Amino acid sequence: MARALMRAFETAGATVTLAHDLRVRDGRGDDAVQRDLMARAEALVPDLVSRGRQAGWQAWITYHSYYKAPDLPGAAVARALGIPYLLIEATRARKRLGGPWDRFARAAEAACDAADTVFYLTHRDRDALAAYGPATQRLIHLPPFLPRSDLPPLAKGQNLLAVGMMREAAKLPSYELIARTLQKVPDAPDLDIAGDGPARDAVARAMVPLHGRVHWLGGLDKDALSHTYARARALIWPGVDEAFGMTYLEAQAHGLPVIAQDRPGVRDVLYPGDYPAPEDGADGLAAHLRATLAHPPDPHAIRAWITKNHLLPAASATLAQGLSDLGVSP
Repeated sequence: MARALMRAFETAGATVTLAHDLRVRDGRGDDAVQRDLMARAEALVPDLVSRGRQAGWQAWITYHSYYKAPDLPGAAVARALGIPYLLIEATRARKRLGGPWDRFARAAEAACDAADTVFYLTHRDRDALAAYGPATQRLIHLPPFLPRSDLPPLAKGQNLLAVGMMREAAKLPSYELIARTLQKVPDAPDLDIAGDGPARDAVARAMVPLHGRVHWLGGLDKDALSHTYARARALIWPGVDEAFGMTYLEAQAHGLPVIAQDRPGVRDVLYPGDYPAPEDGADGLAAHLRATLAHPPDPHAIRAWITKNHLLPAASATLAQGLSDLGVSP
């Protein structure tokens, strides 16, 4: 997503400079790690300010500042240079205050407070930003997007497709829900699964009740995955614990309908339709699957919606307007 954002700014005519390469992240909640990283980030500020003056930086933009990886030097550099400070997909997690990430959570809150503009990707993120942000701060919706200006080939296939990483237990609920759903629809097409990782054995165990209805494609590169979408009939991915999910956009760019649940974040990237609530479980997904197979949405309408809302030109225009509103000309 960060690379896609850089490309979107460059498409708008901006020059993008990576300000520093300090990896500011604490995945375990270690206060000593947080103190050390904050000290190292503070030490970077004088040099960043000097470089910014020499290069004529017009704005400081940070992607994905949050309680595990807050933007530490950005606000100070922007303030010293007198330039706008913008955040993209910044999130507030006030429940982390006082816990093992307290120091970083406070830094993330401070970054959000300092931002002139925050581009939010999902309406769930906007709720917290609006509730706790300063009144003068501007919030702009930047829908998640694919870093391309054209559409891939229209899908023409028979099987259902699931695409997901298998690297953590958090992904298992979606796979398990898929298995329970397909057991309720015995006449559904076979399922192709693209993805791999340490949790593959657990995913395989979840799929045992489906017997010979599952085909394992393994990990795929970008081109192979695009060919896989083009040979599918529909994407099935419930979206348990997904922030939003680029898989949905990739599939819909091929015109594929999506079998998913109406979840916060996920709903922001789904073609408008009637998706079952999470509490409806496998029964709701099974009913949605049957209805989609019987009366699939128009693939050309899905692709037109993706083009309008979730491709590079739309994102570039939104970012350029946000900069322009702050007096910054790309």
